[in-house]
Amino acid sequence: MLERSSPGSAYSQSLERGLAILSAFRSGRPLLGVSEIGREIGLGRSTTHRYVATLATLGYLQQDVATKKYRLGPRVLDLGFSAINSMELREVAAPHLRRLSDETGYTVNMAILDGLDIVYVERCRSTQAGQREIDLNLHVGARLPAYCTSLGKVLLAWLPPAEQSAALAGIDFSRRGPNTITSRSALVAELKRVRADGFAINNEELAYGLRSIAAAILDHDGSAVAALNLAVHSSMVSMEDLTARLSETVRRAAGEISAHLGYRPA
Repeated sequence: MLERSSPGSAYSQSLERGLAILSAFRSGRPLLGVSEIGREIGLGRSTTHRYVATLATLGYLQQDVATKKYRLGPRVLDLGFSAINSMELREVAAPHLRRLSDETGYTVNMAILDGLDIVYVERCRSTQAGQREIDLNLHVGARLPAYCTSLGKVLLAWLPPAEQSAALAGIDFSRRGPNTITSRSALVAELKRVRADGFAINNEELAYGLRSIAAAILDHDGSAVAALNLAVHSSMVSMEDLTARLSETVRRAAGEISAHLGYRPA
């Protein structure tokens, strides 16, 4: 319940209420209804609904399609993007990403899913002489549509079925590269293959000349908290070589990071 304190004239009660609503969500109860939130923080239903609707519009809350209750939205990450720099995930992953880049000679990326986009949270650029790269102006914090990237396809493939269906329904397909998937049915089939194989490939779906291969980084409960990929220029690696030679290497690196995060295969 909200503390009824009066710290000073600069104190914002509306901000306090909004943050109290976000703080009401915990790992043990990720879904809450408006009435439950109101009881938790001591506000009436109509007032609570107004705050919840605002937070949902801004992306800090998401409504579950089946139950009509709410969960924390991906924009919660944006409350302090600098926190990503101190995330356990980045600290754990950094040496593995650098090792993978050094071992293969290719650029390695790590991203998380934010709505229908991926957000880059780490990059290890290749230092190998003669390595060709496509300049997409990518950097930590850069966003790309999930459906046309190997990182995004992995993260979409690991979503729970209801969340995946809701996400696919919201995608506005457009052609970004010569082989972009532009239909929902084709993407559904692709995500099934990704989940079965344990990795995703991108063959010039995002941009001409760009190929990549990605695998999921799993948390202790088996959910995909991030994905990593190797990005290569099509002139340097064939699709056959990409999958045959590098798929196991990428999966192994993702598995090592997952193990550090507490994931244990069944």
